[in-house]
Amino acid sequence: MTTHPAPASASVSAPLGLDLVGRTALVTGAASGIGAACALRLAAAGATVRAVDRDETGLQALAGRAAALPGTVEAYGLDLTDLDAAERAAAGTDVLVNNAGLQLVRPIEDFPPEVFHTILTVMLEAPFRLIRGALPHMYGQGWGRIVNLSSVHGLRASAYKSAYVSAKHGLEGLSKTAALEGAPHGVTSNCVNPGYVRTPLVERQIADQAAAHGIPREQVVSEVLLKESALKRLVEPDEVAEAVAYLCTPQAAFITGTSLSLDGGWTAR
Repeated sequence: MTTHPAPASASVSAPLGLDLVGRTALVTGAASGIGAACALRLAAAGATVRAVDRDETGLQALAGRAAALPGTVEAYGLDLTDLDAAERAAAGTDVLVNNAGLQLVRPIEDFPPEVFHTILTVMLEAPFRLIRGALPHMYGQGWGRIVNLSSVHGLRASAYKSAYVSAKHGLEGLSKTAALEGAPHGVTSNCVNPGYVRTPLVERQIADQAAAHGIPREQVVSEVLLKESALKRLVEPDEVAEAVAYLCTPQAAFITGTSLSLDGGWTAR
């Protein structure tokens, strides 16, 4: 089965009408991939973006890429396992994008408990603390947007990904709870659920799978990663960032407590 590249419109389409001038956004896992695309998209809308990641070199490169945009990108080196620091970093934010993630593929009986703990800390407990840190400001002004980068794995399980699937399923519940509590205060909370996105994390998975199965990378994409997807291509980070941006627009004010799938038809089965 052949794969198909992203349409040209995926990267050059006109951006949504989103004005975040005067707003502060925080994006975790912002040094590359989806996080970088989201940070640049929100800065293009005029936001001051706090870009959070452990990769400080990547953050500085990101800030340079944003230099010509209406908004700004400010680099914040932070390890999200420092939960108190994560909560402090979220204070005063108007838009919160919980994106940071880790992955390890192992059978449950071989899965290192310490890695399971770290993945749940970064991908579930840290988002809770970040939301907790952001809500007082959002409630005080009567407006806020929380966007949680979940995954098709927040809606469907896969073997050998116990920590990742558990974290994403938990994030779905946290997002819905924040939506119910935030509704009276003008705060929305939603998940965005992409399939496999062209990120460094996924590229490493492709290389590992190709070596393990002794097959070309293209075959890994079409027959392993995208086996359940009707569309046989990876999602582009810019496509995910545009979905995040949409959830921050005035037109999306009535969308809360839901999950927006960008999974190529995976969950239609």
